[in-house]
Amino acid sequence: MITWLSNFNPVLQALFGTLFTWGVTALGAAGVFLAKEINRRVLNGMLGFASGVMIAASYWSLLAPAIEMTELGGGISWLPAASGFLMGGAFLWMVDVLLPHLHIGTPAGEPEGIKTSWHRSILLVLAITLHNFPEGLAVGVAFGAAAAGLPQATIASAIALAIGIGIQNFPEGLAVSVPLRREGLSRWKSFVYGQASGFVEPIAGVIGAAAVYFMQPLLPYALSFAAGAMIYVVIEELIPEAQQEKHDNIATVGAMLGFTVMMFLDVALG
Repeated sequence: MITWLSNFNPVLQALFGTLFTWGVTALGAAGVFLAKEINRRVLNGMLGFASGVMIAASYWSLLAPAIEMTELGGGISWLPAASGFLMGGAFLWMVDVLLPHLHIGTPAGEPEGIKTSWHRSILLVLAITLHNFPEGLAVGVAFGAAAAGLPQATIASAIALAIGIGIQNFPEGLAVSVPLRREGLSRWKSFVYGQASGFVEPIAGVIGAAAVYFMQPLLPYALSFAAGAMIYVVIEELIPEAQQEKHDNIATVGAMLGFTVMMFLDVALG
C-alpha cells in the first residue's frame, strides 16, 4: 500500500486516506439496518475509545513531529506547536459557538450554536460533522507533511493515522444513525444522514494536504492546529458524552484501549 500511494501527489494521497475514513463512517452507520437501539454503556465505551484514539493521534502523529521539525530547522521547538495547538482549539471553539448542532443524549430543545428552526435530526448530524472536520484535516496534513521528505513525517505514519481515525469513525457513524432511527427516520434515511456526517473528512483532508504541500513553512503550525482541534472535540464533546452513566468505568476503559491502539499503529507502522 505504501509503494502504491507513493506514486501519487500528497493531495490525492490525502483524498484516498480520508475516503477510507469516510467509508468506515458509512460502515458504522450501516449498523442501523441491524438495530434500532444502542445500549448506552456500549455507546459510552465507543465514545471513550474514539477519545483515546484522538488523544494519542494528537501527540504521536501531530505534535511530536511538529516539535521535531522545528528543532531540526533551528527554531524555538515549542513555539509553533503551542501556538498552532491553541489556534486549532480556538477555531473549533468559534465553530462550536456558531454552528447549530445537538449532541447525542442532549434533551430535546437544547441545541447549541446560533438559534435555528432546523430539525433535530439535522442538528445531530451537524454535531458529528463538527467532530469529523479536524480528523480529516489531521489526515490531510499528515500526508502533506510526508511529501516534504522530512524523517519525522512519513507516508507510513500518515497511513497509520488514517487507519486509527477510520477505526474510531465506526462507532461515530453508528452513534449518528441509531439515534436518527430512534427519532423516527427510516433505516435508509438514518444511514444516509449517518454516513453524510463523514463527508467533510475528504474535504478537510484535501484542504490540509494542499495547504502544507504548497506552503511548507506552515507544516509545524498545521500539524499542531489539527492536534488542537481534535483535543478540543475530545474535551468539549466526546468525554462528556461518554460519561452519561454515573459510576461507570466503561468509557475510561474504552479511552485507554483507544489510546493504546493508536499508539501501536503510529509506533509500529509509522
